[in-house]
Amino acid sequence: MKKINKNQLKQLVEAALFVADSPMTKLALRDTILAEFTVSERALNEVLKELVLDYQPRGIQLVEVASGYRFQSLDSLSPWLSRMWQESAPRYSRAMLETLALIAYRQPITRGEIEAVRGVAVSSNIIRTLTEREWIKVVGHKEVPGRPSLYATTRQFLDYFSLKSLADLPSSEVFEALDDNEPSPSTATLEAPSESDRAIETANIKREENE
Repeated sequence: MKKINKNQLKQLVEAALFVADSPMTKLALRDTILAEFTVSERALNEVLKELVLDYQPRGIQLVEVASGYRFQSLDSLSPWLSRMWQESAPRYSRAMLETLALIAYRQPITRGEIEAVRGVAVSSNIIRTLTEREWIKVVGHKEVPGRPSLYATTRQFLDYFSLKSLADLPSSEVFEALDDNEPSPSTATLEAPSESDRAIETANIKREENE
């Protein structure tokens, strides 16, 4: 196995994460660009931490999401960067966001349980859209008559919203604010750790007034 000094290691890791098509885990880095080098876990952790700090004051940041490390633009710059693309940001109805929020915070959950909280039927189109975007998936069936599907969020959901784990979910207040800052019955009882608008800003989500 070859040796590599810290500066070379840092450059190699930085370059790999920059050109990668998707987030890379430490294991993926070891199995690819570092396969022929002797690199300790401590050394790899140190260069990753240094890179995160190096990019903090810049327009591009190195972040760790559920699938690994990736470079992404600063959230606050999205209103201007979005002008580089002709397509408008995806628009999601409040009903879809509420459904996604309930799945995220109360997973695994059935469609019937979502409807019981929201007080209205969940459109099949909403479930289909969330499934096609790979934000939710069926993780089992509840052992009750009819054995309804149990839904949960995916790793792709975490990556899209720049979350490392479900513990990083924003507080329920961000969803309550979708209704002109008035608490919504379907989201007021949700509980999650603090931190807020970052996920919604990252996804460039804009709500519609009606479903």
